[in-house]
Amino acid sequence: MSGHSKFANIKHKKEKNDSAKGKIFTVIGREIAVAVKEGGPDPANNSRLRDVIAKAKANNMPNDTIDRGIKKAAGDAASVNYETITYEGYGPNGVAIIVDTLTDNKNRTAANVRSAFTKGGGNVGTPGCVSFLFDRKGQIIIDKEECEMDPDELMMLALDAGAEDFSEEEDSYEVITGPDEFSAVREALEAAGIAMAEADVTMIPQTWVELTDDESIKKMNRILDLLDADDDVQATYHNWDE
Repeated sequence: MSGHSKFANIKHKKEKNDSAKGKIFTVIGREIAVAVKEGGPDPANNSRLRDVIAKAKANNMPNDTIDRGIKKAAGDAASVNYETITYEGYGPNGVAIIVDTLTDNKNRTAANVRSAFTKGGGNVGTPGCVSFLFDRKGQIIIDKEECEMDPDELMMLALDAGAEDFSEEEDSYEVITGPDEFSAVREALEAAGIAMAEADVTMIPQTWVELTDDESIKKMNRILDLLDADDDVQATYHNWDE
């Protein structure tokens, strides 16, 4: 990532404001609902739910909030009708953007996503127009200050569990896995008592686009801020080299 600190970016996002925390809890709450509907309310028998619970804890979601979400989803699973829709498009200077949504109203979500792109001088494209520029991978970020394990031992633990790659940043370690190996690697690290700042299956860009003029940067931030404020948007990926 061009020498950027992924962990610093994560901390910045988490500390942005209280409404951002509320948004994260909404996102995770929907993921819990979908995971319970697909695999049942018992985390022991539902790896997707285990992953979402780990994500919830990494974002400081209280245990009782997690438990309430699971019970609510189990109690009215029939009424959980969220649909996953992915949008792809372009921001300023051809920056590639992928938007994952989880929605109970496709028309509302489509209108909001298109509006966010338009207001930032971008446009929504056709499915597949930019996804080939990304690799779907599991990504685990570990804060060095929170990890007492020797880096070599940590690397061997991750690789033995099925990780593809391990790298050391200035203030963090990054573990990359295939999407199917993500759960096993995350659980191996968790069992070893490793605290994870971020653990998710994500879209990692193959190439990066620089924005050099202030107007383009302003427009790109406008798109990202509008998408981030939308409760239907679960995740946004882009190849802007911030």
